[in-house]
Amino acid sequence: MALPAASLAPRTMASRIRSIFSGSVGNLVEWYDWYVYSAFALYFAPAFFPKGDLTAQLLNSAAIFAVGFLMRPLGGWLMGIYADRHGRKAALLLSVLLMCGGSLLIALTPGYSQIGVAAPILLVLARLLQGLSVGGEYGTSATYLSEMADQRNRGFFSSFQYVTLIAGQLLALLVQLGLQKVLSPGELYAWGWRVPFALGAVAALVALYLRRTMEETDAFTHQTTTATDPEAAAQPSKLKVLLRYPREVLTVVGLTLGGTVVFYTFTTYVQKFLVNTAGFSKADATLVSFGALGVAMLLQPVLGAISDRVGRRPVLLFFGVGSTLGTYPLLTALGHSSGPGAAFWLLVLALCIVSGYTSINAVVKAELFPTEIRALGVGLPYALTVAIFGGTAEYVALLAKDNGVETWFYWYVTACAAISLLVYLRMGDTRDTSRMRDDQ
Repeated sequence: MALPAASLAPRTMASRIRSIFSGSVGNLVEWYDWYVYSAFALYFAPAFFPKGDLTAQLLNSAAIFAVGFLMRPLGGWLMGIYADRHGRKAALLLSVLLMCGGSLLIALTPGYSQIGVAAPILLVLARLLQGLSVGGEYGTSATYLSEMADQRNRGFFSSFQYVTLIAGQLLALLVQLGLQKVLSPGELYAWGWRVPFALGAVAALVALYLRRTMEETDAFTHQTTTATDPEAAAQPSKLKVLLRYPREVLTVVGLTLGGTVVFYTFTTYVQKFLVNTAGFSKADATLVSFGALGVAMLLQPVLGAISDRVGRRPVLLFFGVGSTLGTYPLLTALGHSSGPGAAFWLLVLALCIVSGYTSINAVVKAELFPTEIRALGVGLPYALTVAIFGGTAEYVALLAKDNGVETWFYWYVTACAAISLLVYLRMGDTRDTSRMRDDQ
């Protein structure tokens, strides 16, 4: 079925920016909703589980958090197939709708004292929806931003995926700090924890409205226009098509392995590390992490733009070499920090290195695959790798510390970074070999 010729007319920079903004705002809301669960687990855990030991309640809520994490590969698979068949815009609309539903369900579900075991069951259901959503969001968002950007500025525009990802994390923390200021602990435990989830649901509706105004990418539009019905009917399943690209799939795994372990170490785990190892107060650890993440957010488009000028590979090598050589000394120095100021600058240095991966990983992966399999090719292997390695990084760190061999974790992170470095050394520069070059 042919689309009107106007839909294939040259796209203006203004229309690109509008669509990229709408897609990025939705990404911010999704990651806010994802992180707010862990930020407020301390307050809502007693409401969803039987009265008893707080640690047991937190473990139950953490287990449900893990269930959501394990749903991410399924989300990457299902949403990737949907995006490659029905369009990037349609998949992004569905993704934010699922996240809205999950947040609203958490905000409105009565506690265990009102509905008994149905309360944790509904919490699991909500987290399943959110896991599917955020699992599908990454691959589809990476594909959409990369395809919507023009070839000269693809690294710059695609970097806004991690700008908004980090912004979502910071926003969740800001909401927590704000509610802690205006509400008493009793109010937070009683009903205040519902506020951030309600805000997330409302914000998701706003993101849904903005995403409805997005334009479909030229790459997908061109694919739809040139395909004939007999060809479409004869096409094998998307998963079978993906298996035709084993080298590209393994490259995504190798790209992600070191990046996700180092990223989660210096973003999610570092707050606990500063408290348990460096001896900081929780307030100081939070402020150090918040400030450094703010700097990292600003670094993303800078390194993305640099990759447009010098290539993707040099930026990836900056991360690979820096994290392989720098992880052990940086974690050692952070563990012996003399104060918040020193810890802040050490963490900024670490996140500057990490930004060599986060700023361009989306566009590098998108450039590996042809249009008809791009969203699935980016989303599925990424989600599997993150679930296995990124999701377990904190557990491995705490296990090593609990057994008195904390430095083993430093070497574990270093080894993961080194594996990715080997991939960067062997791969070509996707800016020059991109399968997206003829999309526009």
